[in-house]
Amino acid sequence: MGLHDSRGVPVSTTSRAALDRYEAAAERLHSYFRDPLAEIEAALAEDPGFVMGHCLRGTLMALATEKAAEAPLRQSVEAAEALAAGANERERGHIAALRAWLDGDFAGAVEAWGRVAEAWPRDGLALQAAHLGDFYLGHTQLLRDRIARALPSWDEAVPGYGYILGMHAFGLEEAGDYRAAEATGRRAVALQPRDPWAIHAVAHVMEMQGRLPEGVDWLTGRTGDWAPDNMFAFHNWWHLALYHLDLGETATVLRLYDEAIRPQPSPVALETLDATALLWRLHLRGVDAGGRWAELAETWAPMAEDGYYAFNDMHAMMAFVATGRDADAGRLLAAQARSAAAGGTNAAMTAAVGLPVCRALRAFGAGDHAAAVELLAPVRAVAHRFGGSHAQRDVLNLTLVEAALRSGQADVARALAAERTEAKPGSPFNWRLTARALRLGGDEVGAVVAEVRANG
Repeated sequence: MGLHDSRGVPVSTTSRAALDRYEAAAERLHSYFRDPLAEIEAALAEDPGFVMGHCLRGTLMALATEKAAEAPLRQSVEAAEALAAGANERERGHIAALRAWLDGDFAGAVEAWGRVAEAWPRDGLALQAAHLGDFYLGHTQLLRDRIARALPSWDEAVPGYGYILGMHAFGLEEAGDYRAAEATGRRAVALQPRDPWAIHAVAHVMEMQGRLPEGVDWLTGRTGDWAPDNMFAFHNWWHLALYHLDLGETATVLRLYDEAIRPQPSPVALETLDATALLWRLHLRGVDAGGRWAELAETWAPMAEDGYYAFNDMHAMMAFVATGRDADAGRLLAAQARSAAAGGTNAAMTAAVGLPVCRALRAFGAGDHAAAVELLAPVRAVAHRFGGSHAQRDVLNLTLVEAALRSGQADVARALAAERTEAKPGSPFNWRLTARALRLGGDEVGAVVAEVRANG
């Protein structure tokens, strides 16, 4: 007979010490504080046959979304599969999810985690893995609904309830229900102040609504709850930088980049992705980032031919374009073409979004802004298919409107800028885009009015 964890979910291990270590690792994963890998390795040292220990370790590798994690993921999958005969049904569900991910069926893996969560709705690992998987695959509605399915099985008496509310808050935000998202996120933070994901969900609401000073206050007032010794801190720093960027405070943005977002080189794709996305936004605005680009391009270069996850490829292309590394850009496009023909979830993501986006970025870098518009415009409607949040994918809209401005397409630029000011009228940057578009079309009066709006 096995044991049950603190939420009443069954595990096949009989080692209480291993289970305690597992729970500590799961807490670290939910909160992103400190490294859960060391804790789960300690759990496996207590009980090498601990199936869920291997599953948690494998989940950490899968959710890294990079090819460098494939070898340790394989080790975890094979170790868990060797123990499957003695595993319980829930654990076999986790093993199936990890095998699917290893085989390139990311969508199948996420559905497998989702089925586990439906049968055992208090399985926090299955919920978090499915939630993050939905995020990586751009399953906007499922980000909300998959967590909603489990909520009736949770309440304040169940350990970790705040984390589940934080996930639901993010799903509500991505589904466009900003009022419910903010209320749920704030409740999650009230229950568990040190929940960077819930704090981040509220930050997303403020980003999407253009509540820039509020966003700055929200994040800076809680820095102690999400920044120190936290694996997710780089992303919340990125959100803080976005507020300052929209306000036109580029010196502050660069300071945050140097001190918090990219204080030192990192080979981790998720961290490199955010740093790249921020510098590209500055690049579009004509801000010189100095030598910062070179480090990012060097970091992306070994991954140029991985063809592992299309969302990563887009950011690698940005770095290659910004640094003039056209040979690396060519290698990346060739790898994407191979990926698109290879099968698996990333093939569909790459074919539908990744390839046209990377071709558009390369054209933009070559000065062919009309081609960039032609390639990017049809992608907007399906861009969610290669993952990321609305805030992250907004870089495509920013690139598109800038390409329209630079190619003299005044009507396109005006329409795209109008979209932005309607959605976020509190954004000075959006009004400056509008002024540029109106001036390009010969509407000087309208441009002056837009500039007045930009200046408050």
